[in-house]
Amino acid sequence: MKDLMGKAIWEYYHQENPRDLQTETSISELDELPVAYLFRDFEEMNEIEQKALELSHGKVLDIGAGAGSHSLYLQNEKKLDVTALDISPKSIEVCKLRGIKKAVAENMLQFSGETFDTILLLMNGTGIFQSLQAIDIYLKKLHSLLNENGQILIDSTDILYMFDRDEDGGVYIPAEGYYGELDYIIHYKGESEVPIKWLYLDFNTLKNAAENNGFKIEKLLKVEDAYLARMKKLIKE
Repeated sequence: MKDLMGKAIWEYYHQENPRDLQTETSISELDELPVAYLFRDFEEMNEIEQKALELSHGKVLDIGAGAGSHSLYLQNEKKLDVTALDISPKSIEVCKLRGIKKAVAENMLQFSGETFDTILLLMNGTGIFQSLQAIDIYLKKLHSLLNENGQILIDSTDILYMFDRDEDGGVYIPAEGYYGELDYIIHYKGESEVPIKWLYLDFNTLKNAAENNGFKIEKLLKVEDAYLARMKKLIKE
C-alpha cells in the first residue's frame, strides 16, 4: 500500500503543495475528493455523522479515523476517551499532530487489548468489511472489542440506485456476487493505489449478518439511500 490517502492528508496539514484526491470504483467514473473535506468540523458534517457523534458515549474507538475529525470532536467537545484507529500511518501521524491523545496505526483485525462503549464506523463504515465473504470475520472482531452494554454506530448506502433499470422497473445487477461489492481505487498526484475491495450494504443484508454474529441491530436514521445503524450485543438469557 502506497498510503496515498495518508500522503494527501499529511501534505494538506503541512501545506506542502496538496492536491485533491481522485477516487473511482468498478461501477463509477473518476471523482474528485477534496482533502479539505477530511478536515471538516462538526457543523460541516452530514446529518448521519452528526447523529452518530451525538449518540457516542463512554470509551470510544473510531475505526477508519482518517484525519481524525470525528475523534477530535468527541475528545475536545464531548470530553470522551477516544482512540483513533486507521491503517494509514501518515493519517495517524496527522491525528496526533492535531492533538488526538490516542491514535493507533493498525488494521482493526490486529488491534486488541481493550474494549469500548462506542465503536464508530463512519463514511460508509461497512466498506472496511470488503466483501460478504469476509463480513463474519470483521463482525466477530467487532463483537470482541465491544463492552457488554456497548454500541457500534455504523453507516452505509444501498447503491442499488446506481444500476440501470428496465421498462418494468427491474434492476440490471451483476449475475454473480453481491451488487454492493466494489473495487475502490485512489489516485493522488499521478500515482494510483492498488485497488481495494469495498463493501456497500443495504440495511437488510447488514441486519442478517449482524444477527448471525450475536448482535441486535436497529436503523436509527435514513437519509435518501444512506442510513445509520446501531448494533448491540445480544443479551444471553
